[in-house]
Amino acid sequence: MAEQHIIDAIANGQKSADAVLARRKIARANRAAAIAKHTSPIRFNVQMSGFAQPAVGFVDTAHQTTGFLIAAGDSWFDYFDRDILEQLKEHYGYTVRSAAHAGDRIEAMVEHDSQLYKLQECLEEVLDQGAVPQAVLISGGGNDIAGKEFGMLLNSKDSVIAGWNDEMIDGLINQRLKAAYTAMLSGVNQLCKSSSLGKVLPVLIHGYDYPVPDGRGVLGLWPLPGPWLQPGFNEKRFGDLQQNTDAMHDLIDRFNAMLQTLPQLADFANVRHVDLRNTLSTKLADDAYQQVWGNELHPNENGFPLIADKFATALSNL
Repeated sequence: MAEQHIIDAIANGQKSADAVLARRKIARANRAAAIAKHTSPIRFNVQMSGFAQPAVGFVDTAHQTTGFLIAAGDSWFDYFDRDILEQLKEHYGYTVRSAAHAGDRIEAMVEHDSQLYKLQECLEEVLDQGAVPQAVLISGGGNDIAGKEFGMLLNSKDSVIAGWNDEMIDGLINQRLKAAYTAMLSGVNQLCKSSSLGKVLPVLIHGYDYPVPDGRGVLGLWPLPGPWLQPGFNEKRFGDLQQNTDAMHDLIDRFNAMLQTLPQLADFANVRHVDLRNTLSTKLADDAYQQVWGNELHPNENGFPLIADKFATALSNL
């Protein structure tokens, strides 16, 4: 039986989804009234390739796609013009409707309804075109771990218990983030089941790749975000980049281990974990890792395509 805080998180996710649906019911009624007043509303459908049995009534139009995706998440889905979703659109032919917003925490995505509400809008947009999303993509957790409080996860190098504070990490990953992800997944499934689909969609989640905490932020320019990791290591007197990179390897493994438990829950048999680890280099010699990493947290124009390919493979295997 699931732990009580997981049961509570599932209920909270469903409650958030119900609140979103109530708000969207009003919004859709207002929109329908506005369209009814219009003298010549536009009606259209889309042609989709790559589906063995397209929806009845589809007509050929200029718009073609290999499939629809809807997404919520952080900067791995919302990073200039090079993120994972942009790669899936440009190089794999998907049409993506996204609620993702750089800097958002997974906790905030569901607690404040912001992304959950926008995700419902995305779902409605696809369904209103007579199509069915192939999957829901979710990216989150990085902003909950990295940032100003990152140093709190570390015991000082000078301490007899130097290194990761296991109790802090367990509380963050296996309690807070697990509960947040559980609520988010529960909310997403509730939205899908309450739609005209009447069923859940495949949901893909991921746990990032191993970063190098080298002190680089976005474009290396203030006031853009970053660095997120090196300041915490410096605060606790850890100055060796290789050792710090190895430490991040361990932390990312712990995060992925938690995510891999979610599809095992009865409520989330539709969830798939996309393992992105070891996709990007962390080789420090000659700064080789900088060929694929733009900064401490984000791949660059060479790295994002490699990450997106993992998602494309996962989508093709659904």
